[in-house]
Amino acid sequence: MARRGRASRIRNPTVVGAVIDLGLCLDLTTSAGISKVRTAHQVLLEIVKTTTAGKLPQNNKDGLRRALDCATINTLHDIIAESGESPVDSVKGVFIEGSPIYPGSGFYQKSHTQICVRNPDCIKGVFRVPAIDLT
Repeated sequence: MARRGRASRIRNPTVVGAVIDLGLCLDLTTSAGISKVRTAHQVLLEIVKTTTAGKLPQNNKDGLRRALDCATINTLHDIIAESGESPVDSVKGVFIEGSPIYPGSGFYQKSHTQICVRNPDCIKGVFRVPAIDLT
């Protein structure tokens, strides 16, 4: 789908699949992963207080552009690097988005899981998904 106001240059879109080994994963569906991110956010708040910029990034109200969340995760990666721990290979999170699929529903139209692979060695293979499998 083309973005509003711009003509898309993509004429023949395709879907690519991948075989991924998550390796050392920051899993945001676990209490341990959430605790690490919460701690990183507190560190980010302290950094912002002590810098001349002093402005905390904000997530956009559209729920898609998440500058605060990105800065927090990057702060966590910095904390891990400075501590000498092994770096995170991947990050996994669940995002609840869109409207309920029916009145009173706990399921939402655009909910999805995202995986960010930070270590390219975790990508074991890629493949093109056949068009017949996309319906």
